[in-house]
Amino acid sequence: MDINALKNNLNTKDKNDRLNALKELIHLHNNGTLPKPKHTESVNNHIHTIYSFSPYSPTKAVYMAYVAGLKTAGIMDHDSIAGAEEFLEAGKIANIATTVGFETRVKMVGSKFYSRRFNNPDQTKVAYVACHGVPHQNIQKVQDFITPFRNKRNERNRKQVDKINELIKASGITLSFDNDVYPCSMANEGGSITERHILYALSLKLIKKYGKGEKLVDFLKNVLLIEIPKKVEEKLLNKNAEFYEYNLLGALKSNLVPKFFIEADEECPTAKEFVDFVKSIGAISAYAYLGDIEESVTGDKKAQKFEDEFLDELLAELKDFGFNSVTFMPTRNTKEQLNKLMNKCKELGFFQICGEDVNSPHQSFVCDELIKPEYSHLITATWALIGHEKEATNNLSNALFSKEFSLKEPDLNKRVEHLYKKGKENR
Repeated sequence: MDINALKNNLNTKDKNDRLNALKELIHLHNNGTLPKPKHTESVNNHIHTIYSFSPYSPTKAVYMAYVAGLKTAGIMDHDSIAGAEEFLEAGKIANIATTVGFETRVKMVGSKFYSRRFNNPDQTKVAYVACHGVPHQNIQKVQDFITPFRNKRNERNRKQVDKINELIKASGITLSFDNDVYPCSMANEGGSITERHILYALSLKLIKKYGKGEKLVDFLKNVLLIEIPKKVEEKLLNKNAEFYEYNLLGALKSNLVPKFFIEADEECPTAKEFVDFVKSIGAISAYAYLGDIEESVTGDKKAQKFEDEFLDELLAELKDFGFNSVTFMPTRNTKEQLNKLMNKCKELGFFQICGEDVNSPHQSFVCDELIKPEYSHLITATWALIGHEKEATNNLSNALFSKEFSLKEPDLNKRVEHLYKKGKENR
């Protein structure tokens, strides 16, 4: 049995071949041919796959979660839930509890902070939000809801590719949305295309033209006028650096996006449209807290201020909008930021969800911060999320924020405790 071939097949084109490769690999782990992963209590509710931008198919994402020792894993793709059913099936094979959702952007119409920057590095007036815990019978409803917005996004993507071609015309390279960008995505199967896809396609073109190393770095610095941090430049000068294309993508994203970015508008539902839809399918609507950044964890974001200066008022407003949870990433914020956020969430009755945004091979699936006692409630919340999804799939009246369950048990903490037990059953 060629183990490397099996691992490669986790990302092969055919979904059934991916799942079959996972079955064989899990069998090899179970019979001792491959080592059993170290047991941990780690969870992660924010894993991207090839259906947005990631080096991992839904099957490989679950396998990576398995070998990292995660107890639960959650799929969270941009403007798509097309990978959800594969992710769920892979979770059963690997015996990992799974949860499914999607991430999108909404226009903050009606907010008194409308002209302010929320959690979006690229533009004001638009915020990133997440839909967690989608009942499985409503997965197709989600895809139907998102598809028109995804189509509108591709209209803007084409215009952004045109702007990039103006920026790089001195290189003699021409980037094609249809021939270069689209094939880097899973758009033909309901996946989304993001700025990362555009820059990944550009990265491949630049490497083909200039090769890896000094000639490429010279073009970036002296023609595109990109400021490259020393650590990133060292990686780009190293022709044998691991994940070279992703290193180049990170450098381009950090510097080039403002030069070709066109603000999103028609591709974004309003916050009210989003919240109303999520409520209608029995899922959980979440604002994605970012917080002021001093240093980017992923290396593709610059120091920037976001919602910290008006956080208290914003959270109260989000509550009025109908959001019922806040999601955040413990490794991306300071202890002070997290304490302020968690205390305010507790005060306002927000369900708290954690997840480390995985969309690059450089990133860990494990959040070491969760082992700290002050974050133990986030592990409990994840199992409650698992329980919510399981129960709501059986009957929407059992969803965490359903009218029926909320009337029966008004105390959110008690509902969370009940669903935590349901999530833990048979594990």
